[in-house]
Amino acid sequence: MNNPLSADLDHVLAHTEGLWEELRGQRIFITGGTGFFGCWLLESFCWANDKLGLGAEAMVLTRQPAAFRLKAPHLAAHPAVALLEGDVRRFDFPTGRFSHVIHAATESSTRLNAEDPLLMLDTIVEGTRRTLNFAVQCGARKLLLTSSGAVYGPQPPNLTHIPEAYRGAPDPLEPGSAYGEGKRLAEQLCALYHTHNALDVKIARCFAFVGPYLPLDAHFAIGNFIRDALAGGPIKIMGDGSPYRSYLYAADLAVWLWTILLRGQPNQPYNVGSKEGHTIRQIAEQVGVLRQPPVSVRCARDPVPDQPASRYVPGTARAQTELGLQATVGLAEGIRRTMAWHSRLSDRAGERKAASLPGAV
Repeated sequence: MNNPLSADLDHVLAHTEGLWEELRGQRIFITGGTGFFGCWLLESFCWANDKLGLGAEAMVLTRQPAAFRLKAPHLAAHPAVALLEGDVRRFDFPTGRFSHVIHAATESSTRLNAEDPLLMLDTIVEGTRRTLNFAVQCGARKLLLTSSGAVYGPQPPNLTHIPEAYRGAPDPLEPGSAYGEGKRLAEQLCALYHTHNALDVKIARCFAFVGPYLPLDAHFAIGNFIRDALAGGPIKIMGDGSPYRSYLYAADLAVWLWTILLRGQPNQPYNVGSKEGHTIRQIAEQVGVLRQPPVSVRCARDPVPDQPASRYVPGTARAQTELGLQATVGLAEGIRRTMAWHSRLSDRAGERKAASLPGAV
């Protein structure tokens, strides 16, 4: 079966091909391998493994193997992929040696952060500790932590791009800071394990992204906009549309994560994201015009005059200067590809439903 992401995966391979030799004949371990990040890591890993004949293997920790087999059957059934059922906080260590570990578990969840911040914090911190202990036990040489731009706390409105050297932080007395503080503690754990063990820890501080596998029913604004557009509109903005955000396309994300794991400096964070900031309203309008026929955009309220807009836009000079990384897929093209992928997914679901009806041939 042809992979609908083949062009994107060729793009990833073209920008990482020289890195993969390090994984030839190796075993890697991935937590969070069934989420948005994980699916792109697995897609690109399997693509490179097949195209380059690496003979590498990936073991993926997941709480729900059966659900992943339904979501991405081609990945779950790939001969180089093995699924390990377990919770990231207390999974049983698999036997044998693994050369590389990617800790991508615990995606940001606004709902969990609001409803059960203690569970959010515990999952991030204890999951990271468990994964680090496993990395040491299995003899891994390198570990990648997918951290978050949330470690910086609120971005000052006068700071257009937030660099890795910024020393801001979330408010530790605010329950809503559980995610950002959890990621800060996860980074601290990584620094301690790097210092006291022969483990090269790489840290990717991830911002916002768009692409296939992005959930359309979560808290990601651009995903909600695409959902509204595909449903025929209007696109609804819950606020005033003034905050600035940036979105890196998923194929570029995969390039950045593999490059940081394999070539990044240990115990040094790299911002991962696009430096091209746009207002939420501009992003929604871009989604609206890319849907055919176009759909309208509605804001819940008007911006407050003279009030500085909030920002969540990374500075990416370190990744560009040290690793040669850059965003190569623009926002409009990233939105177009994401909409096309979800449209195909919806069409296939409709075909399966029709085929299951009584009397279907």
